[in-house]
Amino acid sequence: VQLVESGGGLVQPGGSLRLSCAASGFTCSRAAMSWYRQAPGKARELVATITTGSRTNFGDSVKGRFTISRDNAKNTVYLQMNSLKPEDTAVYYCRLWTSQEYWGQGTQVTVSS
Repeated sequence: VQLVESGGGLVQPGGSLRLSCAASGFTCSRAAMSWYRQAPGKARELVATITTGSRTNFGDSVKGRFTISRDNAKNTVYLQMNSLKPEDTAVYYCRLWTSQEYWGQGTQVTVSS
């Protein structure tokens, strides 16, 4: 199983980014897919999850600003991030969970003016 994140970068406060997590070796619709993030000096935190039944949940700090979605045809999960704040700056990781977990390599998101 391989997960490859992309879409990170530098954005101004209030801006938007869409992260992608392309999965190979496993059908992501058959797994719980999550986005986590880790800022320097802080613990990794859950950002969003989409279940096999397409239920979603979000961390309190991103509710109302971020959405998670899945394109089964592309075997890809997305994280749409709107109204970005400097405190959203972190490395964002994709996680696939079935009977075991798999992680991507991460993509850097920097929110700064």
